Amino acid sequence: MISASARLLRLLSLLSSRPSWTCAELAGRMEVTDRTVRRDVARLRELGYTVDSDAGPWGGYRLRAGSRVPPLILDDEEALAVAVGLREAALSDALGGDQAALSALLKLRQVLPRRIADRLGELDDAFVRLPGTDAPQIRPGLLLELATACRLGERVRLSYTDGEGRATVRDVDPYRLVHTGRRWYFVARDVARGQWRTFRADRVDRLRPTGHAVDITDPPDPARLVSHNTANGPYPLSATIRLPLPMDQAQRLVPATVGTHRPDGPDATLVDIGGPDPDGLARYLLGLATPLRVLSPEPVRRALLRRTRELLDAHT
Repeated sequence: MISASARLLRLLSLLSSRPSWTCAELAGRMEVTDRTVRRDVARLRELGYTVDSDAGPWGGYRLRAGSRVPPLILDDEEALAVAVGLREAALSDALGGDQAALSALLKLRQVLPRRIADRLGELDDAFVRLPGTDAPQIRPGLLLELATACRLGERVRLSYTDGEGRATVRDVDPYRLVHTGRRWYFVARDVARGQWRTFRADRVDRLRPTGHAVDITDPPDPARLVSHNTANGPYPLSATIRLPLPMDQAQRLVPATVGTHRPDGPDATLVDIGGPDPDGLARYLLGLATPLRVLSPEPVRRALLRRTRELLDAHT
């Protein structure tokens, strides 16, 4: 005789496989009495599953959506299909750029039987993506390694290649993964420098645990750090502008990968934007086609005025 827990799982699997079952059908498939089926259905309801029932000899049981998410029972093929779908959603920004798909995939992979995890790894190796105009390639397995490092709170040895092709190896304390809609960034504290850094996940070559647990007590805002570093880090010049727009509208006009935003009252936003030189920044600001004020520096303000006069003169 199977245990009560195993019997409940079997019953749940049957209820999930088709719209409706009579009590006699369930009893026959499970090789138990009708009374046992009714008792097990009551236990499923206590666990949060919504099982509807119809009275009478032709009545039956059916499983429907409830008010919360209870445990799911998946066979091998279903688990593999869900894992592949979550992986593609995390890599393609199909869910709008949040980390829900990656978090769910990480939880699922932790409980997958070895035979299914191996098959998922084989698919990772077999899939090839054609890169888009600005679409970096990252191995799904590596993305999960980075997510696991953030969750475990363990110092890792990071092998990394920067934008100029320089390879480095450093010990870092992982904190968060941030998705900008175009790229994944790994936020971690550089142990040797004592500084918080952002690393493009697609430039991470290898990640090795050190066995040293870390307790992060002074973390930065990871999204703001990534926004600041991607918007201003590579540029020699930075300008601060004021947009007469609420924060959400300003962020749609100037993406977080271009500028760092902070509110200036309920109806205005200050934005720090990096650029190669005053004239390059002036061209970008003019292209926004919206009222704005350059607060600093003075060379950018003069360049914007000069380009605006040139545009007016060309159309008078």
